[in-house]
Amino acid sequence: MHKRATVVVVGSSNTDLVIVSGRLPAPGETVLGGEFRRAPGGKGANQAVAAARAGARVTLVGARGPDEFGATAEKLLRGEGIDTRYFVAKPGADSGVALILLGGRERQNLIAVAKSANDCLTVSDVRRAARVIAGAGAVVAQLEIPDAAIREAARLARRGGVPFILNPAPARPLPVALLRQTALLTPNESEALLLTGKHRPSSAARELRKMGCQNVLVTLGADGALLVTADGEQFIKAPKTRAVDTVGAGDCLTGWLAALLAEGHPLPVAATVAVRAASVSVTRRGAMESMPRRREISPSDEKIR
Repeated sequence: MHKRATVVVVGSSNTDLVIVSGRLPAPGETVLGGEFRRAPGGKGANQAVAAARAGARVTLVGARGPDEFGATAEKLLRGEGIDTRYFVAKPGADSGVALILLGGRERQNLIAVAKSANDCLTVSDVRRAARVIAGAGAVVAQLEIPDAAIREAARLARRGGVPFILNPAPARPLPVALLRQTALLTPNESEALLLTGKHRPSSAARELRKMGCQNVLVTLGADGALLVTADGEQFIKAPKTRAVDTVGAGDCLTGWLAALLAEGHPLPVAATVAVRAASVSVTRRGAMESMPRRREISPSDEKIR
């Protein structure tokens, strides 16, 4: 029986408005006949659900609008057992909305996210959760919220001796001071390139460690992931699956990593299982709803039972 750990996710919540078509449109082109659906999402909320389904006790620190999208999002998060005391409604702001296009045989995606309450999350909002952050087994953040809120989450985590996990997406340059507070960075290949200018994942990961990150896990899509630590490099091969929808796969991996690390599992074990969980998520439609539950993953691995 695994020890139930505590994870704090500081991040975004969005409602995903998704169109699935035979292929993605080129710039200036209209593609007709796609299937439409609406689903809960946002990198923060997705990672919170992933960690909760992996077995963690999860708190989400974030912001929403006082509207129907936000109320529905909070209800869904509570239904997953997530603590939403610090998921605050911001008067005058709209809840987050993401427009997602899925297309092609591999279900590649294009995503645009609107300015919203996510952009209103403040340092004070994060500080209100200082006690729960200090008592967590891991703290997670992404880049769909203001830099100041991310830096405060990292500062509070470090002050409490709690590992800070940063998923640098959507990609943008990051200050070295933040990277130095990061116990684990989880970029994909394009994000690693943007952060370092290095095209090879191994070179990029090594450069990120030189910049201050303690550990780096570069996700490689269907190939798996590359883990780079002070002990060296480890390629983690992903199980072969038929991808239906790749949206949320990186969030699944990050959420599972946080839950397993908070339980005290070694990073290589946590990374291997998280890659397996992400491989399951891409066989299902949607982001949040695609996150696998603990019972679907752990029976195949004695190390995390």
